Amino acid sequence: MEADLIEKMPCHNQQLNNSESPEHAAKHVRFARSSAAAETRQDDTEPCENQTMNDIHGQIGPQLKLLPLNDQIRELQTIIRDKTTSRGDFVFCADRLIRLVVEEGLNQLPYSECTVTTPTGHKYEGVKFEKGNCGVSIMRSGEAMEQGLRDCCRSIRIGKILIQSDEETQKAKVYYAKFPPDISRRKVLLMYPILSTGNTVIEAVRVLNEHGLQAKHIILLSLFSTPHGARSIVEEFPDITILTTEVHAVAPTHFGQRYFGTD
Repeated sequence: MEADLIEKMPCHNQQLNNSESPEHAAKHVRFARSSAAAETRQDDTEPCENQTMNDIHGQIGPQLKLLPLNDQIRELQTIIRDKTTSRGDFVFCADRLIRLVVEEGLNQLPYSECTVTTPTGHKYEGVKFEKGNCGVSIMRSGEAMEQGLRDCCRSIRIGKILIQSDEETQKAKVYYAKFPPDISRRKVLLMYPILSTGNTVIEAVRVLNEHGLQAKHIILLSLFSTPHGARSIVEEFPDITILTTEVHAVAPTHFGQRYFGTD
């Protein structure tokens, strides 16, 4: 009897719920109104805001995946956005949110089924990730996500790209790029916490394309995105996957400075 129960133990590899879930859209965090306005207009404005999120998802498409929203994620988002948050609390909460995004990003990678033997001698049917994955961080803010990836995958290789925007033209320019030599045959977790205009990520993906990597093998990990940023990336690279915790018109662009203490 015990053996039967153990053999039937499920291996938990649940795929990420996409943003088309009505419950997810309805719970999406929103900026607070004044308390008086919230009390008087909550019922009137709720459907409109939900419709706006649905419109955004419809325009961007299934390439955009949102973490299933819960109160834990909402609190982390709130603390990161709060201007009164101390740097210590900011880094602590940012690292927690990064870890959640990285864990969901790993769920998007390919795996194969396998069978192992437990210490009690029973067989367990599970899964293991296929080899050939790596991370690429877009410097400097993307480096904040490297440790979260290493905490989950100790031996994973991580490349780097340095891209800066021209002050006059606002066009992204590549200053440095270093990848594993076989990057074209790998699945890549591209790390960049804040998607504002999307220009930096677009340029980074172009560099990866030049090294032989197709966009369909790239999973972009971010914490916050604007509708314009996500839409611009998907329009340029329709096969890319974007994973984030929130899509909102106002992105916390102070993230990199606050995380590294240069604000």
